[in-house]
Amino acid sequence: MRVRDWQDILEDVVESDADPGGWRAAGGDRASGIGEDLYFGHPAVGVFHLKTYAKNPFEVQGVGAEVARKIDDDLDPLFPEEPGDGGMFGVQQPMEDESAAEDAATELEEVVQAHADAPTTPDALFEDVMDTLDSPAYGPMEYDQYGRPDRVEDLADTFEEAEQLLDSELDDLIDENVDRGFQ
Repeated sequence: MRVRDWQDILEDVVESDADPGGWRAAGGDRASGIGEDLYFGHPAVGVFHLKTYAKNPFEVQGVGAEVARKIDDDLDPLFPEEPGDGGMFGVQQPMEDESAAEDAATELEEVVQAHADAPTTPDALFEDVMDTLDSPAYGPMEYDQYGRPDRVEDLADTFEEAEQLLDSELDDLIDENVDRGFQ
């Protein structure tokens, strides 16, 4: 297992040729220390584990690794199938230029208007928005910003070695970047 910067892991997700709507995720507080855990996976691409923390309101730092090459029968129940209470997540790429941003905004207006004029569901609106924005990855997610969902705990137990290694790497990163006390 190779530990990498969390943004490099997300870049791999963005560059994958997988079905964008096939991703699933679970996340929440770290079991120890500051920051968050996020597991996300795709049946054809693999399972990734990120550990991040907000260095300040404008900068997130973290580490991650690929922990499985696919979502097999043992891992499948550990990821949400439907949005449920946790909702949905999406990975976005920056717009190429102002013209692309304006085109996307126009398309989004049309999507929102079409959903306003017809009976629809929140999930259908979300999927249409992700398709319009050409999102490389989106899907159901169980997330708790104040705690640690059971799914995250189960995934941490499943990938115990990765959990320990990534915890250590994130703690080292925090120690390098966080000043303690007065200087």
